[in-house]
Amino acid sequence: MADELARLERQGEALLERLSDGERRFRSVARSVWHVQEQERRRVARELHDGLGQSLTALKTRLDWLLQSDPPLPDEIRDEVEALAALAARTLAETRDLSRLLRPSILDDLGLGPALRWLARSMSHGAGAAPSRDVGAVEIETRIDDFEPRLEEQHETLLFRVAQEALANAVRHSRAQRIEIGLRRLPEAVELWVEDDGRGFDAAGQLDTASGSGSGLRGMRDRAELFDARFAVRSAAGAGARVRLVLPLGPGSAA
Repeated sequence: MADELARLERQGEALLERLSDGERRFRSVARSVWHVQEQERRRVARELHDGLGQSLTALKTRLDWLLQSDPPLPDEIRDEVEALAALAARTLAETRDLSRLLRPSILDDLGLGPALRWLARSMSHGAGAAPSRDVGAVEIETRIDDFEPRLEEQHETLLFRVAQEALANAVRHSRAQRIEIGLRRLPEAVELWVEDDGRGFDAAGQLDTASGSGSGLRGMRDRAELFDARFAVRSAAGAGARVRLVLPLGPGSAA
């Protein structure tokens, strides 16, 4: 009997080890896929900025030159050219916004702290938060530590994407008057949080649902789990919301 129990115990331990190994492999593959997605976002953002953006800039410059031509354009043609110049300017601005939202160059060039401050400034005016509806200005305070040396690229990207999604949810859904985003170093970890004074929501229910902002919360949680980070959401109706992520930093976590 004792031998049988020992055999079953060894089989159980072997099964747990295989399951753990499978989970590690899954996370490694998932991180690789996520990295490829970010690389593609970086490529598309660069092409939008360097390709389409420059073409639109040249078009607008040409239209502006026509408006300043001597002799002046006939009134009916001038009206059309002015409308085209305005359209080119709007499209150029939207292209630049899309490029920055796909992969802001400031994240790669200057690091996480400056990128989060830029994100807060952009989101405070509704930029990129809710393209399907008008969003008024909201106060976004920042309490952001800079890191020297910088964190690993994948860690900077994770923290930026979670902050981006959490801020977008707060601006889009919370009806908050004030939002705070924070980033600080802990012993062997980094803490990120986004907190608002909005109408709040059922945090547990949102994490379980597959629609609306719940899907965004689950996406943040799933990305955090790829890096063994702790992700938590605290909220209740009428009591605002707080999204928090704690990312452990092992040896070699600095760039």
